[in-house]
Amino acid sequence: MLLPVAGVVVGFIIGLLFEIQVPIAYAKYTSVALLASLDSVFGGMRSGIEGNFDNTVFITGFFTNALLASGMVYIGERIGIDLYYVALLAFGLRVFQNIAIIRRNLLSK
Repeated sequence: MLLPVAGVVVGFIIGLLFEIQVPIAYAKYTSVALLASLDSVFGGMRSGIEGNFDNTVFITGFFTNALLASGMVYIGERIGIDLYYVALLAFGLRVFQNIAIIRRNLLSK
């Protein structure tokens, strides 16, 4: 559980130290990929608390979620459907579900 939290903290510190600007054309892709990655991080924290964390599943899920979410946004833009909102809703819901389960597990201990 400590590794995902440390990764998030290091990521925030790097983000604060370096002023990296993402072109507005990539804003949708970046935001969806970031939310999908956060879903994987909180899912990893949840499985760590539950005692069934698998590093291979975490790493593959992290990159697969980010790539598939960005790909879904790209395909949606190509066919004229704004799938950006669908990805935000789906991954946002999963992040809040994982946080709720983490909270319940920590409070029950």
